Amino acid sequence: MGILQTKIDFVAFVAVSMANPNGDPLNGNSPRTDYSGLGEISDVCVKRKLRNRMQDLGQAVFVQSADRCDDGYGSLSERASTVLGKAKEFKDSDAYAQKACRTWLDVRSFGQVFAFKDKDKDSKGVSVGVRGPVSIHQCVSISPVQVEDMQITKSVNGESSDKGRSSDTMGMKHFVRFGFYKIKGSINVQLAQKTGFTEEDAELLKECLRTLFVNDASAARPEGSMEVVKLYWFRHNCKDGQYSSARVHRSLQAELIASDAFPTCAEDYRITLEPLDGLEPEILDGV
Repeated sequence: MGILQTKIDFVAFVAVSMANPNGDPLNGNSPRTDYSGLGEISDVCVKRKLRNRMQDLGQAVFVQSADRCDDGYGSLSERASTVLGKAKEFKDSDAYAQKACRTWLDVRSFGQVFAFKDKDKDSKGVSVGVRGPVSIHQCVSISPVQVEDMQITKSVNGESSDKGRSSDTMGMKHFVRFGFYKIKGSINVQLAQKTGFTEEDAELLKECLRTLFVNDASAARPEGSMEVVKLYWFRHNCKDGQYSSARVHRSLQAELIASDAFPTCAEDYRITLEPLDGLEPEILDGV
């Protein structure tokens, strides 16, 4: 498949039940909310999950989390210098960026800043920025979420002690009882041509979005507690798009069926699609 030729917009609706979709480290790792009580998931969090899915699907990824490292490199600097080589070996920054884009799917998708020092004293290191074609918004819930706190204890000693069993260690667990979130994003053709983002890459990204929470379970997000309900994939017929991304994203709305009741499942919401002449989305069920 060749380089992406037409603009793509996408919207995914995500259901969260009794889980912490994205903890805020400045607020005791409680689920992120805004001043209106709407739940939030950062774009960085969504991209991390997408990178994990890319790895699951056999793709090379530059920004790997420590628990998912599959190439043995302990830092981004080590990975860049070993795989790409020294910056001084390249004739210019564009050549460096092009090799990085060819090597790693997340770089040619989301972009990356390569700003590392070389251990070689004769080299000034590298400072190269890559703008990626895939942009993702902050994910916001459709209606306010109910954040609950649960006090937990640990009764097993972490370390041996001569004084016998120590007192239970107290802690807190935070979760959203239920939330229905909207993820919005776009793929820019002009930037895709610069990074080499292909039609095949777009199809792989679509599959990553559809299966976003596969292999993502943890104590804060038990298996089945987070689900992509629907994915809407809008493929325009030209490079700049028939409509603006804002118009496309706005064409999809979700609202509570019973506005006086607190939502408990995805079926409590009605998703409506405003028809856009000449632009029909591909609609996929999530996993």
